[in-house]
Order: sequence, then structure tokens, then C-alpha cells
Amino acid sequence: MKIAAIQTMNIIIALVFLLAITAGVIILQIYLSKKEGKWLGLILPIITFVISIMVVMSMAVFVASPSFTVQEYVDGQWVTTYQDGYFRQIPGAIWGVISVFLLTNISTAILLVIYAAVRSKNKRQRDLDKMSVQDL
Repeated sequence: MKIAAIQTMNIIIALVFLLAITAGVIILQIYLSKKEGKWLGLILPIITFVISIMVVMSMAVFVASPSFTVQEYVDGQWVTTYQDGYFRQIPGAIWGVISVFLLTNISTAILLVIYAAVRSKNKRQRDLDKMSVQDL
């Protein structure tokens, strides 16, 4: 019973920590998007996009090699077999790369939506300020 309570508490602490980091990133994105330079608001989306590219590129480590040999000890002797595992796994590898790329870019899309919303709101406010100055 105590172990389950400790595990539950650890999960709650991890979730609170994750929510705090997420809130901090969103607040930072809003702050950077409000700045005058348009590139400041694109810093976090570019970082998350680069990270997603690195994740996809690191998948190459886990894909089977194009061809390999397997040596097994069968009935008192070593037997070498040639296996061509890469070509059988290409459709699965392509789907894996696409799905990992899309999943890791969810945060990039969210940050870009925040950027676009804040920038359009700021542009609308600047246009209203220009109109009010012209009306005077």
C-alpha cells in the first residue's frame, strides 16, 4: 500500500512539473511573439523543429542494417545465414519516420499558432492606433 502511494505521489509531482514547464514555455512564446522583431517569436518553434529533425535522424540507429549474417550453433556446428532485413522493413520504417515526425512537431505547430495569434492581435492593435492618430 505504501509503495502505491509513493508511486502515485511521484506521478503527481511529475505531472505538476511538466505542466509548469509547459506553462512557462507558452508564457515565454507569448512574450517573445509580442516583441517588435518577427524573428524573436520564431525562436522556440525553430528549436522544437530542429529537435524533431534530430529525433527522426536518430531513428536510423534503430533501423535494421541493409544486410547482415547470423551465426547460430545448431547440432554441434556453427551455421551462418544471410538475412536481408532492411527491404522487408521499409514500409514500416517510412510509416515510423512519418508518425514520429508528426508527433514531435505537435509542439512546433502549437507554438506557431500562438505566434500567429499574438502577431495578428498586435497588428490589429497597431492598425487601430494608426487610425486613431489619423482621425485626430
